[in-house]
Amino acid sequence: MIDGLGLDYISRSTMPTLQRWKQQGMYKTVQSVFPSVTNTNNASICCGTWPAEHGITGNSFLNLQTGQEEYMETTGLVLAPTIFNRAAKQGLSSALLSSKKKTIALLSSGADLTLTAEAPSQEWVDRLGTAPDIYSPDINYWLLKAGIWLLKNESRYQCVYIHTTDYPMHRWAPEDERSKAHLQTLDTLFQQLQDAAPDAAILLTADHGMNHKTQCWDLEKAMEKRGAPIKIAISAERDKYLKHHRGFGGTSYVYLNNTQDEEKVRGLIKQLQGVEKVLNRAEAATHFHTMPARIGDLVVLGDKNTVFGNLDVEREDLPAEYRTHGSLHEATIPLIVYNAKQVPKPDYFNYNMDLAKWLY
Repeated sequence: MIDGLGLDYISRSTMPTLQRWKQQGMYKTVQSVFPSVTNTNNASICCGTWPAEHGITGNSFLNLQTGQEEYMETTGLVLAPTIFNRAAKQGLSSALLSSKKKTIALLSSGADLTLTAEAPSQEWVDRLGTAPDIYSPDINYWLLKAGIWLLKNESRYQCVYIHTTDYPMHRWAPEDERSKAHLQTLDTLFQQLQDAAPDAAILLTADHGMNHKTQCWDLEKAMEKRGAPIKIAISAERDKYLKHHRGFGGTSYVYLNNTQDEEKVRGLIKQLQGVEKVLNRAEAATHFHTMPARIGDLVVLGDKNTVFGNLDVEREDLPAEYRTHGSLHEATIPLIVYNAKQVPKPDYFNYNMDLAKWLY
């Protein structure tokens, strides 16, 4: 799972290994699940199900029992079996490797081995050297080298899930030479992964793409100013990696002080420049196959240029280098199946989650 790998990044970079997998395997352009944030899509890819079943509706959510905003970063929140649980039922050992700690905390149920490059054990440091900083492209190289080592030396792991970080995509546009260098290096490591286990099936997809955003709205401040205060507005993107995106994202979950305020607040939010759509809880749950208890009373979607988050003012213009995701405009992604037997026809695959749905 190559975090943030939108189609524009592939088209602008030299990636001969990936291109060969596309040509010799099964390739299709598919959609991510909603919202286009990492935790929701990682869970969907890992479980092969919609958020309505696995329950991960964003990177953050409002816990209705406690009334507190919380990060979605614990295995207890995942309500569907993971690919690791399903592998175990087939008698297979599995491993979860990620650049980010939060992935291990969220999705490790059933995995026989876990490794995060953000905080590796001394055993892995002795093997590969000190892992680079989480805010660098190099941490992805270290992670893939760990996967290569595992495939070469620990053949008992029959299912290996590798998840990179999208920090380079947040920092650099597809045409930036630094982005091209990052993806070219990843591609070289893809070839080494294949060489380490030439009989292995390789399944590759992404959680979302990435776009430059020009503005951010603080919906709490905007509604307060317009005489319709709300309880809280939570960016579905917000996680602990604020250097990536400042917690801003293209989807916001709005919780009302009173359900009778719904139409008034909905109407006022619709009037804000850059708001593309406002759905109530039932509409969003049905349309996006998500879990009603873990989204807002209202679900607000930004256009390609607009994100939501917490600000000192109600609206802020964002700098030219700012890039993030979370809206419907980052939902188009690649899906590749290489060297696998009995692969379904391409029309089976419409979403990234269909990989695990098919696999077990």
